[in-house]
Amino acid sequence: MHHCLQHTQDFVISSSTARPTVYVVDDDFGVLGSLRFLLETDGFEVEAFRSGSALLNAAASNGADCFVIDYKMPNMSGIELAKRLRNRGIDTPIILITGYPDGDILAKATAAGIQNVLLKPHLEESLVTRIRDAIGEGRAVAR
Repeated sequence: MHHCLQHTQDFVISSSTARPTVYVVDDDFGVLGSLRFLLETDGFEVEAFRSGSALLNAAASNGADCFVIDYKMPNMSGIELAKRLRNRGIDTPIILITGYPDGDILAKATAAGIQNVLLKPHLEESLVTRIRDAIGEGRAVAR
């Protein structure tokens, strides 16, 4: 009997190392596709959304380990989306990506609870590292 219990514990431990899930929000279909490919190749589960409202309407938005959100989108900017997620009590790490940084984007991002701002088009080198770091920090805090 004790042996069975031990086996169950092993199973629980192995199932908790499921692939981290990244929610990507970008109105550019091409960018979404390339980010999905990049992240899935690196071992992440990816949920892709074309707008902030699409993400907010997805009941599972608290199932993400990390959000990767485009700054410049019609209707709702990445900063606005981040604020709404934080207002819902979602404290998942957020990485903002932008091809058009403006002078105070870092201040705005920090105020919205965003941990990282990355510039397009040079995402590939640093995005995966930033996501892993952000998730790692989040998990360390949760302990």
